[in-house]
Amino acid sequence: MFVPDYVRKDPYLMPHAKTISGRLKKAWNKEKELISASGSLPGFAMGHHYFGLFRTDRGWVLREWAPNATHIHICGDFSGWEPLDRFALKPLDNGCWEIVLPPDALKHGELYKLQLSWEGGSGERVPAWARRVVQDPETLIFNAQVWDPPHPYQWKHPLPLNPADTLLIYEAHAGMATEEYKVGSWDEFRLHVLPRIHRAGYNTIQLMAIQEHPYYGSFGYHVSNLFAPSSRFGTPEDLKALIDEAHGLGMQVIMDIVHSHATKNEVEGISRYDGTLHQFFHDGPRGDHPAWDSRCYDYGKHGVLHFLLSNCRYWLEEFCFDGFRFDGVTSMLYLDHGLGSHFSSYEQYFNLNQDEDAMVYLYLANKLIHEFRPAALTVAEEMSGMPGLAATLSLGGFGFDYRLAMGVPDFWIRLLKEKQIEFWNVEEMFYQLSGKREEEQTIHYAESHDQALVGDKTIMFRLCDSQIYGNMLKDTRNLVVDNAMALHKMIRLATISTAGNGYLNFMGNEFGHPEWIDFPGAHNNWSYHYARRQWSLADHPGLKYAWLAEFDREMITLFSASRLPGHLRPKPVHIHVSDQVLVFVRAGLVFVFNFNPHHSYTDYRLSLPPGKFRVELNTDNPAYGGGGRLDEHRTYCTGDIQGAACEGNILLYLPALSAYVLRKTN
Repeated sequence: MFVPDYVRKDPYLMPHAKTISGRLKKAWNKEKELISASGSLPGFAMGHHYFGLFRTDRGWVLREWAPNATHIHICGDFSGWEPLDRFALKPLDNGCWEIVLPPDALKHGELYKLQLSWEGGSGERVPAWARRVVQDPETLIFNAQVWDPPHPYQWKHPLPLNPADTLLIYEAHAGMATEEYKVGSWDEFRLHVLPRIHRAGYNTIQLMAIQEHPYYGSFGYHVSNLFAPSSRFGTPEDLKALIDEAHGLGMQVIMDIVHSHATKNEVEGISRYDGTLHQFFHDGPRGDHPAWDSRCYDYGKHGVLHFLLSNCRYWLEEFCFDGFRFDGVTSMLYLDHGLGSHFSSYEQYFNLNQDEDAMVYLYLANKLIHEFRPAALTVAEEMSGMPGLAATLSLGGFGFDYRLAMGVPDFWIRLLKEKQIEFWNVEEMFYQLSGKREEEQTIHYAESHDQALVGDKTIMFRLCDSQIYGNMLKDTRNLVVDNAMALHKMIRLATISTAGNGYLNFMGNEFGHPEWIDFPGAHNNWSYHYARRQWSLADHPGLKYAWLAEFDREMITLFSASRLPGHLRPKPVHIHVSDQVLVFVRAGLVFVFNFNPHHSYTDYRLSLPPGKFRVELNTDNPAYGGGGRLDEHRTYCTGDIQGAACEGNILLYLPALSAYVLRKTN
């Protein structure tokens, strides 16, 4: 029985070694089954080269998989939207259907759908493998669109050969990346936002809402058409140009990929696609997600694995994405989707509540992605802490490169909601921020889009509340806002300096974007007020937002240069709960935090490695809106203190609500 090393090293996992080994064996056996004909997973995941609509030497070819269908017609602009006999698909083996049309039968830009019939019913369907889906602005109806531009996009820049050493992710949504009251475009993002991200020092962009989704307000998570980039942001060529230009600036681009669930919509989605509820999804109650009002894939089916694995390869191949952030992994892993669970016991990973077919799919997806593009990144959005999820395949894990440390933002929000700053426990803080499984790489973040959805607030807005509206001028002093800015910087510095292997920020949060995120709908009279980013706040030289943006830029620059996440865990030097002082060392840097809102400490004695130290970054610097209470030009030395030979001791000034980074100079 193969037992992974990470299991052998964890005494709490060893009692479950047989179960873990059994899950791996199931994945290995499934892989052997899938590649028996093609010889490799990339060879198996070629569905996008067979299914869908293509122009070939024979003319136009359309193929779809609909095992329960009895008749299928393609209808559209070219047929007067009638299911004419000459547009009927012919059945092939294994539930596949095909039609071959003359070269002049279809034209670029024409709209089309499928008319499917099955025993007892019929209905229109947007093809499951459609690569271009558009919505009529008046009727709001979705149709597939023939997409065969006369000048296909020509890539200008090579793909990044190696992932960034220090993963600094800028999470972004093209639609709400404009300050105007509208849906932004990929072209606007490329022209106006991409340069901002580059200047801010981030090296990886995580794009949300790529796959087509009927409801804009779903943030892209109720996907209807897995192979179609959302047309509300522009054309496929516009998206390619954005990714290409990011590569030219030396940045990677990963996408949110949603394989955890799908919209219930039946015409533009794939629910009841061939007349059955179980073609792609589980039948019965298990096929419905009780919290998300969506459909749950059946990962045990060959056709579903082919569909989803081909989708992974498609985005890497056709759009040159550099990897994926897999959404909703916790929901995939557990039969009850992890709802209401706190995962406080190892038993919860092995209590027969796990969907082992989903585990097999995640293993196969990671192996496929890394075989097809060795430099590609995979990130799991997963909060249960399932062991081995972000362990490499060679270590016997699921193969994700990174796991989002979802407990970190939860910790910060819980502190902000439940405790006054005077009672923040720095020992608990260090434990919460520095804990991770040894075999895994993690990505820290103080807040993402999740923490600012309507009903919640950004960290800056939570700290300031109504004071943010009238007290953000630089020449206006306000204790609430001043303290909020201090904590905003300290929280981010503590988060990135303890990060396992990467750091993430949602666009605009780096400069303290106010309020919350809320997409237009009937509940807000279809307003875009909260579905946009107010970049002018950070650009205005007279507003305090500019200070926060400048601090973030310097912080990101420091950590990029020091490659801090690649180093071992932070080593605590001094943790004093009642003083609210936290000091730790990592990558040759000393991080000093005083979370006490009332007390500054003079000649605070610490024990550091012998030598001389200079201030590298200081949250209290006036350039970042601080009080300038620390002498940043001074060299701090360890050595004799008060006549006593204390070789490693040093005396420091610790201003209240401030943090700084020291670098050893000799």
